[in-house]
Amino acid sequence: MTEKKTSGRGQRDLRVRVKTAKGRKLSSTLWLERQLNDPYVQRAKKEGFRGRAAYKIAELDEKYGFLVPGARVVDLGCAPGGWCQIAVERVNALGQNPKKPVGTVLGVDLQAIEPIPGAQIHQLDFLSEEADALVKGWLGGNADVVMSDMAAAASGHKGTDHLRIIALVEAALEFAFDTLDEGGTFVAKVLAGGAEIGMQNLLKKNFKKVANVKPPASRSDSSEKFVVAMGFRGREARAADTEG
Repeated sequence: MTEKKTSGRGQRDLRVRVKTAKGRKLSSTLWLERQLNDPYVQRAKKEGFRGRAAYKIAELDEKYGFLVPGARVVDLGCAPGGWCQIAVERVNALGQNPKKPVGTVLGVDLQAIEPIPGAQIHQLDFLSEEADALVKGWLGGNADVVMSDMAAAASGHKGTDHLRIIALVEAALEFAFDTLDEGGTFVAKVLAGGAEIGMQNLLKKNFKKVANVKPPASRSDSSEKFVVAMGFRGREARAADTEG
């Protein structure tokens, strides 16, 4: 591994160049080089977050303000845990600010992950029939925020990958319909273009405000965007919409 040094305006900018190792594909080498030079990756390591994705939810919250003290938050597909870490701090899950309400952060994932101080982590398939009841039991009621940074494994085919992630978002949205309290917020990763027209209409019928946004922490060459739906109209409105 070698370093190329340049300087300017009193600062040294160090860019790591990664040599292609025997048996390692060029794409893997380029990914590793990008990771090593990514300021968000470096910042996450310095600040103790489990990945650069933590800054995506932080930036979305800074813009829309849904992670408030006292909020009950469910993070679907929470591994490796960066979103939970941000939520714990902002909803005051550890009670570090005694003057503000104490929130709850519940992370669920198919795989086991290391514990996160202030968060309840459960190994669970949120698509299972008992998931809604289990989550409500763990929370002690409905959720104020349901969020998902899930992405299906890439197939290399853009159309297929789009359909897969939309299917995940739709499943997460159905989960949110069943577990969100009235006035709640749904946040999920989608692909370029945001939510599809059908889903966009569904969101607008069930939430008072819907935005499709790409936070600064999302890489410029990534096709991901995030949908932020706020002001859930409640299950009665949802039932009326379904019947209609």
